[in-house]
Order: sequence, then structure tokens, then C-alpha cells
Amino acid sequence: MITRTVSKNPRTIRGDLVNDLQRAGTKVTKATISNTLRRQGLKSCSARRVPLLKPVHVQARLKFAREHLDDPEEDWENVIWSDETKIELFGKNSTRRVWRRKNAELHPKNTIPTVKHGGGNIMLWGCFSAKGLGRLIRVKERMNGAMYREILSDNLLPSARALKMKCGWVFQHDNDPKHTARATKAWLRKKHFKVLEWPSQSPDLNPIENLWRELKVRVAQRQPQNITALEEICMEEWAKIPATEVPRLTGRQVAAYLLRDSECA
Repeated sequence: MITRTVSKNPRTIRGDLVNDLQRAGTKVTKATISNTLRRQGLKSCSARRVPLLKPVHVQARLKFAREHLDDPEEDWENVIWSDETKIELFGKNSTRRVWRRKNAELHPKNTIPTVKHGGGNIMLWGCFSAKGLGRLIRVKERMNGAMYREILSDNLLPSARALKMKCGWVFQHDNDPKHTARATKAWLRKKHFKVLEWPSQSPDLNPIENLWRELKVRVAQRQPQNITALEEICMEEWAKIPATEVPRLTGRQVAAYLLRDSECA
């Protein structure tokens, strides 16, 4: 009954299971519930946050998967992946757990400073390829299409040169309105950029998310105290990420993930 219940509703909590069993005449503890589920190969995990997908998004993701599943590995090594991210000064990006002794909860090393409204944040644009990290810059103003094209002009091409990308390299960005604006598309054509067609509502497929996660962990560990320090530390830690930690998630792996995702749905 325990296994059937959580299989039907994975969000069921142990307390509800204890109560259900008690009403059925069986008295158990929460520990017994955990042990029983663990023996069945089930364990409590944080629910993954994923994009809200409509049927049209699912079909687009599957189409992308089927088209690229058999692409050779070298094709994906010639892709420059890009994205924007926000890093907060104090907030959800900061570390939340510490090892401390009893009654030491207020020691400065064991606390996370907080200020009203979170203390501010910065927006970053970055890129990378299988060959290494490209440029990382701070976007200081609200980004529009013109600013985005300026960012690409000043940073994408220099990144491609520094990474020694092969002729005909491919650029990836998502379907943000600034990226898909008519003027941006025209600019990309004028520069003869090859752009990877990307399925909508698929930020979870971009391997740069692994880099953002690594960067945010590194920045949080240094605990910047103001926006200026936050920007400086972001740039320093980005430059320190070794090539061995550059995500190697290929298009084939992305496609396989999508097909598995559709089977689960």
C-alpha cells in the first residue's frame, strides 16, 4: 500500500502514510516508512524544477531530438553555447548549510548576511564551447535587442577567435524575444553566423546551465559584500574554472535526454 500510494502521488509525505496505515489498523513509525520505501528503490529527493511545457513545446523538443540524435560528436564540438543569468548579492544563490558547534549559530562564519530586498543582483552574459570558456560580461542596463546585438558584436566573435573555433562554427542561443527579433536575425545573417535551431521552453537543455551552477557556488563561497565585489568575484571565478570542468554535454546526450523525457511523460 505504501509503494502504491507514493507511485501514484510522489509528493505524499510520510505523516500521511502513517495516518493512512493507522486508520487501516497498522501502527508504524516514519522511520519504518522510509526503510520500506528504500527497500523498494525509492528515496526522498528534492523535486527538480523544469520548464512548464505545453504540447507544442513537447513536440518541438521531440523534433529536435529526432533530428540530432545521430549527429557526429565533432559537430557538437563546433558549437558555441550562450546564455544570460542573474546572480544575487545575498539570496538564494548563497550557501545555506554550515557545519557548526552547539550554540554557535550566530558566529559570523555560520551566518549569511541579509539586507532588505536581497541587496541587489547583477546580470551576466557568457558563452563557451567544448574547447573552453568564452567571454563573461556584466549587462549593466536593461537588455534590449540593440544591446544584445552589441554584446554579440563585442564578445561573441572575440570568443570564437580565442577558442580557435573551426570554420563554420555554430552559435546557440535560446528563443528569448531579444534573440529572435527581426533585427537580430538580420544581423546574424549579415555576419554569416550559423544558428542552431533551438526548441522553445528548453533552458534545461543548455549545458551552460552547468557552468552557471558552478560559478554561483564558487561566488557564494567567497561571500561578496557589495555589488562591486560581486562583479569582480564573478569574473575572477569564471577565469578560474578549469577546462576539465567545462560541460561536455553533447547534442546527442541532449537528444537522448529529450527522448527519455518523452517516455516518462
